[in-house]
Amino acid sequence: MDIFSTAYWNRYSSHCVLISWLFLRGLAVIYFFAFASMAIQIEGLIGINGILPVSDKLANLAQLYPEQKFWRLPTIFWFDASDTMLRSVCYVGMMAAGLLLLTIFTRFSLCLCYILYLSIVAGGQDFTGFQWDSFLLEAGFLAIFLSWGSGIIVLLFRFLLARFMVMGGIVKMASGDPNWANLTALSFHYETQPLPTPVAYYIHHLPAVWHQFFVGGMFFIELIVPFFIFLSRPFRIFACAAFILLQVAIMLTGNYCFFNMLTILLCLFLLEDRDVAKLFPLGSGSVIEGNKPVPGGIAHIVAGGWASLLMLICVSQIWLFHVNMPLFDPLKTLLRTTGRFNLVNNYGPFAVMTTTRNEIIVQGSNDALHWLDYPFKYKPGALDGKLSWNIPHQPRLDWQMWFVALRAPRKDSWFDSFQIKLLQGSPQVLSLLDKNPFPEQPPTYIRAIVFRYSYTTLSQYEHSGASWQREYRGVFFPARRLKP
Repeated sequence: MDIFSTAYWNRYSSHCVLISWLFLRGLAVIYFFAFASMAIQIEGLIGINGILPVSDKLANLAQLYPEQKFWRLPTIFWFDASDTMLRSVCYVGMMAAGLLLLTIFTRFSLCLCYILYLSIVAGGQDFTGFQWDSFLLEAGFLAIFLSWGSGIIVLLFRFLLARFMVMGGIVKMASGDPNWANLTALSFHYETQPLPTPVAYYIHHLPAVWHQFFVGGMFFIELIVPFFIFLSRPFRIFACAAFILLQVAIMLTGNYCFFNMLTILLCLFLLEDRDVAKLFPLGSGSVIEGNKPVPGGIAHIVAGGWASLLMLICVSQIWLFHVNMPLFDPLKTLLRTTGRFNLVNNYGPFAVMTTTRNEIIVQGSNDALHWLDYPFKYKPGALDGKLSWNIPHQPRLDWQMWFVALRAPRKDSWFDSFQIKLLQGSPQVLSLLDKNPFPEQPPTYIRAIVFRYSYTTLSQYEHSGASWQREYRGVFFPARRLKP
């Protein structure tokens, strides 16, 4: 069979018409959640009175790279970085996702969602540097080609899923972290991950042998099962079930916004229309007939060209990682460009397991003697605070507070700016918190202290209802005030 023929790839794609239709509808929902999540926090994060105003970032780049500013930071905020524009991008993105969900102007909606979300990610600085942001953009870019109907894109989606899973396992093994090597990492993970769920509390208290079993199962799914993707249909169905099982387990124990939802959605491409048609007995036939594409040679050529470029990028990344030799300048430019547009990304969360949980408590005072805590909406603070789910929303300030606690404090960071905004009483930044302990006027002083948090025992929880216990570790950022 000639894999270079148009007929071959037409037949290949004809088995995934319903699959592609379902994927695009699911992608629309995820895009909608992503834009909606940013809409309620973007002003406090990167607005004019936000923690890291994107307008300041753009002004600095414009001075350094006046001719290349867009290629350095691909965002439509170059045209306007006002708070109104920031909100509008989120709202228009939600509307574009709605159009995609309703199959209205599908290709245009896909392009618009990608461009707008890329603009947010590029302008979001520290608050949008998460792997799931890159994951969504890479999947969203491929989805634009999917609307042309080439079976090559179906294969590239499978390759994306395989890359994501395999890299997740490889980075853990390559990190040299003994907690992964001796299968004890999950003995810490449920307690030390950024935003645990109520289920995580109980899973943490299982016997150690169960945690070792879970780590072994995870490595099997991440390192072995991905190769099943490129085998026959029964193997792909097994891989689909294994990946979904892993992602559901992660969703039950941790809040990772739309990350796991997107991974589960990609698992659709491991199936064929006949595998899912039974779940949609009404209307599946009409969907297949009404959306069955007849792609021409141009669609396959474009898809094949992108596939070749993607393989070149992946090989170049492997070369850089394993071979101590530089790339040719054209390849360097290619990697930088595709990296800035999040077209081909590296993945691998939790390469090194965090074994203790430090929590930063931000406090304000008017006399430097009596201090009040600034409570956050989701991250641990009060010992009797309830663990919860916030999927698919990602509270990006709460997440960044987890990362700050992992390293030494430094000035001129986003956390430094965050404290200044609290001293100034920025309403946009205060809206990111659960409550303002100084509703009348901002405090005179701000400081940050550190506690070592750990779960209570099951008997302690039954007696007190508190999930957490803590030990004071010292001052993270000493008391400060605004200069007169």
